[in-house]
Order: sequence, then structure tokens, then C-alpha cells
Amino acid sequence: MAEASNNPNEMSFLDHLEELRWHLIRSVFAIVIVACVAFVMKDFIFDTIIFGPKKMSFPTYRFFCNIATFFGIDSEFCGDSLPFTIQNRTMAGQFSAHIWTSIWAGFIVAFPYVLWEVWRFISPGLHENEKRYSKGFIFVASFLFFLGVLFGYYVVSPLSINFLGTYQVSKEVLNEIDISSFIATVRAAVIACGIMFELPIIIFFLTKIGLVTPEILKKHRKIALVVVLILSAVITPPDVASQIVVSIPVLVLYQVSIYISKVVIKQELKKEKAAKNGK
Repeated sequence: MAEASNNPNEMSFLDHLEELRWHLIRSVFAIVIVACVAFVMKDFIFDTIIFGPKKMSFPTYRFFCNIATFFGIDSEFCGDSLPFTIQNRTMAGQFSAHIWTSIWAGFIVAFPYVLWEVWRFISPGLHENEKRYSKGFIFVASFLFFLGVLFGYYVVSPLSINFLGTYQVSKEVLNEIDISSFIATVRAAVIACGIMFELPIIIFFLTKIGLVTPEILKKHRKIALVVVLILSAVITPPDVASQIVVSIPVLVLYQVSIYISKVVIKQELKKEKAAKNGK
């Protein structure tokens, strides 16, 4: 096994599977360790983080309230509390929520290490120049992921909770939200935005393997704009300001992805020219 590791090009299919297995085991182990820490820090994880967007003292609500006050506009963000309660209706509901929230917290915090393990597995198959160009991959990918997580937590989550938690089809129907539903809303916003912010990295690799070009991205820019606006309308309150707040980062990432695709194409053309001149 030691020889196979030192000579990755000579590894058999089963050796590669064995190598992948150990990378996955180490990744899972890292997630479990962080999850155990999160499990112990129950009060901070739930009272401060998970249920933070339910409190009107949350920074996002204060920010929008200050803007509304500055322009002399009445706003829901200036209220004392959100008009809904969180409840548990199953025997193991709270314990299950505690376990799964800890695991997801473990995944988020351990993401850079998981990414590093993935990189360690694929890097032996890359050329030296590809390794050199990809030195900052883990840092950039982790930075974008955490940026997306923060955006999901401080922007998408509170806007969604504020709108969905106060929405009523009739005054006869009270909003009594199940704990699993509330946590799922926060989790979906955070994880979805974290993955969405990886768009430049995804475009980089898709361009590298020839599946995407700047022309394709430009051609479908209008479609991407429509999709982004529809998603923004779904996850935010039905006002233009909130939809713009959510849409802008995604559109910026899309434009950055086009630029990255151009750079990758130029590099590939230079390599082809150098190879022809070398011949």
C-alpha cells in the first residue's frame, strides 16, 4: 500500500478505491469531532445561532429598521417580536433536531478540511503546472463557501423567516411552527447559499474540461437573470428591495464566473501555442 501511495500512477482501481475510502473516513471523522463539540455547545448553537433570526434584535432586522426609519417608512422589521411560536410535536423531535443540527454544524465548520481531503485524492492525477495554478483552490473555495453561509444566515434566513413566519391566509390560522420546519428553513438557506457561492469554482473546472465557455455563459445570461429573480422572489418577502438584496451577489458571482472562464480559455490557448512552438 505504501508503494502504491508513492506511485499514484501505478495504483490499481482497487488501490484507488482504498485510498478514497481513507480520505472519506478522515473527512467523516473530522465532521464527527466538530459535531461533538457543537452537541456540547447546545445553548449557543440553538439560542444564539439557530433561533437568532427569530428575535427582532437580530442585526439584519435592525439594519432594515434603521433604513426604514431614516426614510420615514413604517416597517415590519421594527416590531418587538415575530408573531409565531416554535413548538415540538414528537417525542424524539428535540433530541433528533439536536443531533442533526450538530452534524450539519460539523460539516460547515469542517468544510475546509473535507475539501483538503478531496484535493489530496485528486491532486496526484494532475500535471505539475495544474497543481501550481490550483495552489489557492482550498483557500478560495473555503472563503466562498463561508461567505455564502454568512449571506444565507444574515440575509436569506431572516428575510425568509420574517415573511413566512408572519404570513397568514386568515386571522383564524395561527402560526405555530414545528422545530424541524424552522431549522430546515435556516439550514436550507445557509447550505444552499454556501454551495451557490461556489459557482466561480464550479465554472473554473467546467471550463477546464471543456463543458463551458464564456460564450455559452454570455448567451444564457438573460436566462440566468430570470432564474435568479424567480428564486429571489420565492425566498424573500414580496418587495423589490429584498429581492434586489438577494439577487445582486448571485449576479456578481455569475459575472465573475464569465471572467474566470475567459482567463481559463486564454491559458489553455497559450498552452496549445507553446506546445505547437515546441514541436
